[in-house]
Amino acid sequence: MSVGVISGSGTESWPGVERVERRVHDSVYGQAELTAGIVDGIEVLHVSRHGPAHQRLSNHVDHRANMAALIDAGVEVVVSLTVCGAIRSDLPLGGVVVFDDLYFPSNRLPDGSLCTWHDTSGRPGRGHWIFDQPFDAALRGTMVEAAGRAGVETVDGGCYGHVDGPRFNSRAEIRALAAAGVTALSQTAGPEVVLAGEARLPMVLLGYLTDYATGVAAAPEPLDALLARVKASTAALAAVVNSALPALAELAVMPAGTVHTFEP
Repeated sequence: MSVGVISGSGTESWPGVERVERRVHDSVYGQAELTAGIVDGIEVLHVSRHGPAHQRLSNHVDHRANMAALIDAGVEVVVSLTVCGAIRSDLPLGGVVVFDDLYFPSNRLPDGSLCTWHDTSGRPGRGHWIFDQPFDAALRGTMVEAAGRAGVETVDGGCYGHVDGPRFNSRAEIRALAAAGVTALSQTAGPEVVLAGEARLPMVLLGYLTDYATGVAAAPEPLDALLARVKASTAALAAVVNSALPALAELAVMPAGTVHTFEP
């Protein structure tokens, strides 16, 4: 089993990796950096979205280059991780949401183009990704169980909301997201979900709750509290994912939904 891990803010390298090998992958979508290694007998290929010292803001991330690198490396599963803001006041800060739904109506990449592999008329394999839920149920269950073993407080299910950055959202925007049923939001994971779905690649998305979104709490916390949780997210998310890795090798994972193609 080869597992791709995409990490977000606060996680530049993956804890617990042995026999580390750094790779640079070139594709028609751009260049991506991977770290390959072994965790508990499982091959892990890690991509840090933002790079060293948060080099890339959310609007600089090249999602297609990152996903192309993982696909070409032969990963069988993608685990996407993000720090995010909670839209419900009852959610535990410092906890992890194992998402089961997606709110990403803009369906756009950071450069404003549509989020899809199918950007050329007539290209073989072009089609519509059709699904009920965008994440593999077996992967989700494994992550929930792993979080329990790791002692990380977990929310089983929730809707991930993708918003454009790099600015944070207004109170009115958060109310609109809440009305749409969003549980927590961030600025990066939406394109990864769509690209994995179109590529028929099983995926799971975990969100570490660093703060309450604007207007959710009675009063905003100091910025330092958010930054402290971002720093703490690495250990918590790694504890969950690394605990889950041996079980992933035993799973019969399936891509979410189907891709209806238009081939003769």
